[in-house]
Amino acid sequence: MTTAVQINPQHHWQRAGVVFVLLVACTLALYRDTASAIVSIWWRSETFTHGFLVVPIVLWMVWRQRSRLSHLQPQPNVWGLVALVLLGFGWLLGDLVAVNALTQFSFVAMLVVLVPTVLGLEVARALLFPLAFMFFAVPFGDFALPTLMQWTADFTVMALRLSGVPVYREGLQFIIPSGSWSVVEACSGVRYLIASLTVGTLFAYLNYQSTKRRVMFITVSIIVPVIANWLRAYMIVMLGHLSGNRLATGVDHIIYGWIFFGIVIMLMFVIGTRWSEPEPSVSAADIDSVTLKKPVQNGAAGATNARFELFALITALILALPLVGRWALEHANESPPVQLIAPARLSPNWVADNSAPPIFKPAFQNPSANINTTYVHGNVRVGLYLGYYRHQNYERKLVSSDNVLVQSKDPLWAQVASSTPQVIFNSKQTNVNEGELRKSSLSSALEDARLTVWQVYWVNDTLTASSAQAKALGALQRLMGRGDDSAVVILYTTKGDGDAGVQRLQAFVQANGASIIHLLETTQQTQP
Repeated sequence: MTTAVQINPQHHWQRAGVVFVLLVACTLALYRDTASAIVSIWWRSETFTHGFLVVPIVLWMVWRQRSRLSHLQPQPNVWGLVALVLLGFGWLLGDLVAVNALTQFSFVAMLVVLVPTVLGLEVARALLFPLAFMFFAVPFGDFALPTLMQWTADFTVMALRLSGVPVYREGLQFIIPSGSWSVVEACSGVRYLIASLTVGTLFAYLNYQSTKRRVMFITVSIIVPVIANWLRAYMIVMLGHLSGNRLATGVDHIIYGWIFFGIVIMLMFVIGTRWSEPEPSVSAADIDSVTLKKPVQNGAAGATNARFELFALITALILALPLVGRWALEHANESPPVQLIAPARLSPNWVADNSAPPIFKPAFQNPSANINTTYVHGNVRVGLYLGYYRHQNYERKLVSSDNVLVQSKDPLWAQVASSTPQVIFNSKQTNVNEGELRKSSLSSALEDARLTVWQVYWVNDTLTASSAQAKALGALQRLMGRGDDSAVVILYTTKGDGDAGVQRLQAFVQANGASIIHLLETTQQTQP
């Protein structure tokens, strides 16, 4: 006859804790490139410096729960393995197309999911907020820059006009009687927003117990810094205007901005403390009520330990699978360097003109090969830029926040308008990204002071104006074993009167769209 024995949670925590730490170390070692990329962004970007504090804060919050955790019995969960498989596949997709956000979120999510996988759902439920807070370690939020910059410019211009200051605006640049201003990345307020959201979320967790109050305060911590940044931008412009540009210019406006932001956030927290809720006390009886006391037959403990070790080994193998898949795809897609040569003639009437350098060069970084040539038909001139990408990685990739028509600090050109019209390209209706560029200095001849520009991606034999779709098509292409060849097609011409520039680009595409696609396809076919 067998007898039941009591499982000692302390004993199981020692064993499970060692296995959990080893699996975390294994994950960090396997995905060290992703981990180091996260840390490097924390180091070089002031927007994400708070990432250095996230892990210590999470460990501190776990330590606060040590009494409750000590009475829980770790129990592996097989559904965690399924989640790890899906996260590994997400990491692989992100790595194939060099999407930092996807690989980094997947990596952090793997670390988080290891808790319910190895220690069980009860432990994960007890640590729900600390685990969720871990995602603040991911340097994420730059995608909001264009929208926040647009909102800041809209509010600033509106407030200036309401204050009686005349404003002439083009895009993110505007001129008032005392000088010219522009909204750049530092003016977007994304730093204020991310800092406020991170600290506000922690404040809500520590000071409130009800979900309603926590959600309300987190919502406030998102809205307040956005509005505060609008007021900051308006006040800085007004200070410069009223002082004859002696105040709030240069570094001063950044210092004034952080002082103003600090005061606003401090007031937000002071007001928030008025509705603080004390943390409920937990008695020993309450803790014992959640203690798992599962009887185990004599001799079963050894079998349980063996299954636990087997479970840990399977978990480690699943963590390694995405890296094996990447290695296999990389070795299956080896190809030679790109050979891309600008044709001397496209259609019979459009001839390359190399007598003068192109008047514009897009800010696309590190292409495998590129051409930037002006083609002439009578008196009509259209520039063609092709940026071709092969063997893409985190330093060389088609879709990136660094790949734009014009950088914000470009000394020659500034983008003042954008849209996404439909055009006929290679006999098909295609969306393109259309931009209007203006020379930063109007000392040049008026006829080339403004450009109309079209941009479209060519990925997996498909034309698209969407960066997200281009990424998805690139990942699909890699998974199908077709390599990662892709390109950006950019056409530009002087704007002229009315829609003259648009009409010239459409005429050029109708005559040469098929030739451009054929050139890209021929370049792709040069690989074995």
